[in-house]
Amino acid sequence: MITEQLLPVARLATDAGPQSGEDTLERFREVRRWSEIICAPLTPEDYVVQSMADASPAKWHLAHTSWFFEQFLLKPNVPGYSSPHPQYEFLFNSYYNSVGDRHCRAKRGLISRPTVEDTYRYRRHVDDAMGELLSCCNDRKLSELRPLIELGFNHEQQHQELLVTDLKHMLSENPLLPVYRAWSRQSASANAIEPLRWRTFEGGLRQIGFEGSKFCFDNECPQHPEYIAPFSIANRLATNAEYMRFIDEGGYTRPEFWLSEGWATVQSRGWNAPMYWEKDGDAWTTFTLHGSVAVDPDEPVCHVSLFEADAYAHWSGARLSTEAEWEVASHSSSSPGALAESELFHPKAAESRDGSHPVQMIGDVWEWTRSQYTPYPGYRQAEGALGEYNGKFMCNQFVLRGGSCATPQSHIRSTYRNFFPSDVRWQFNGIRLAKDS
Repeated sequence: MITEQLLPVARLATDAGPQSGEDTLERFREVRRWSEIICAPLTPEDYVVQSMADASPAKWHLAHTSWFFEQFLLKPNVPGYSSPHPQYEFLFNSYYNSVGDRHCRAKRGLISRPTVEDTYRYRRHVDDAMGELLSCCNDRKLSELRPLIELGFNHEQQHQELLVTDLKHMLSENPLLPVYRAWSRQSASANAIEPLRWRTFEGGLRQIGFEGSKFCFDNECPQHPEYIAPFSIANRLATNAEYMRFIDEGGYTRPEFWLSEGWATVQSRGWNAPMYWEKDGDAWTTFTLHGSVAVDPDEPVCHVSLFEADAYAHWSGARLSTEAEWEVASHSSSSPGALAESELFHPKAAESRDGSHPVQMIGDVWEWTRSQYTPYPGYRQAEGALGEYNGKFMCNQFVLRGGSCATPQSHIRSTYRNFFPSDVRWQFNGIRLAKDS
């Protein structure tokens, strides 16, 4: 029996999401199509490159998301199902130890075969088999499978965001600085940027975490009470112009602002600005998926680590929010930022001038919090391979909230808990300040 204390990796009530096999199949095709839309501008050579151990080649993402449906839905539920190649289970497993051995993560870029054509053929094979499964399911079987199907959708959407960020890193490593997609940039005017203001919230006992009938991951549950002291949070994200002042005032050379490990990281890696920034004379440029462009002072600063976000907050006389504070503040948020559907894949400047509500809490950049990624009270990791999805990573990572310009709109919500190590910069990570009240 599943209770609030023993949740599966994905929770979905029977009254949530698509109800018929036809609707579910259409949703399946929609999600799968978006992965291929992201890859449409690529050349065959682009699909194979792995620019660092934390990133994966585009071809691997396309295959792994197919492997996920194959492993957890097709093999257990389609009698006689056969994968196109017996070694795909080994090549495209990511970190599921319960499933079996897997190929070395840092060597995914060495997998020249299967070819790009073979990989798309593998996707068609899985898509056809899923189509048959969903078309043949009766209502009872579909209801039974729906949580796993919805998990597959959300898993692929997570990899769609990784596709974007991994492609950006890969292209940035090419001295030619190739353009992924042409872009007509529209900068915010000087009087359009939202002035930095503080929104204050009263303290008290608040309910934190997901509660409802729609999909969520297990790390968002169970909903539980947390006492929150009075706090204030910035009405918008920190901008490039504000971060430039931090740099100009010696932010990267003054150890008093930095956590000990952060200062050691800055020294050892030679950081002096956000990732992808380069000094061009007296001006800064940044690499984007649309090529190298001038840093827009009004846009949210992004591609910063937890260490940099925390140091900037100290320099500002503020701090980062806790994830519980962020969640409370998000309930009064207005004016979401750019999400994946905009196809900008770059954060936008805040345009709303409604000072009574925080803006950009959904979209543009993931917002670092000061909260370490740990289980909520009452959380228990599910049994089996899918129990490895979230629970085993609850160590040495920090929580980010809110989604980014690469996050699909249907994937994000205010209770969503993203998590990364404190030195990660290649994701669209940014800063929102908070302070005690």
